[in-house]
Amino acid sequence: MVIDTMKELVRITACLSFLFAAHSAFACDYPSKVSVPNGSTASQEEMIEGQRAVKQYVADMEAYLECIVEEEKSARAAMELEPEDEEQREITLTKKYNAAVGEMEKVAAEFNAEVQSYKARND
Repeated sequence: MVIDTMKELVRITACLSFLFAAHSAFACDYPSKVSVPNGSTASQEEMIEGQRAVKQYVADMEAYLECIVEEEKSARAAMELEPEDEEQREITLTKKYNAAVGEMEKVAAEFNAEVQSYKARND
C-alpha cells in the first residue's frame, strides 16, 4: 500500500515537473496591442509606421497562436486525461485561440478604418 502511494507520488511529481518545464520552454507571451494612428490627423509617415506596427502585431499574434497550440499538445502528452477533461481543455484552448483571433481582426479593422479616413482626407 505504501509502495503504491509512493509510486503514485513519484508519478505525479514527475508529471508536474514536466508540465512546469514545458510551460517555461514555450512561455507563450500574448502580444501587446499596437497603437493605431488617427487617419484624420496622421502624416503619411505615421500611417506607414502604423502599418508596419500592425503587420508586426499580426505576425506576433500568429506566433502566439502557434505557441498556445503547441503548448497544449505538450501538456496533454504529459498527462493521462479522462475524455471529459480532454474535452474541457479543448474548449478552453478554442476560446483562448478565438479570442486572440478576434483581437487580431479588431486591430486590423481599426487600422483599415483609419486608412480610409486618411485617404478621404488626402483625396
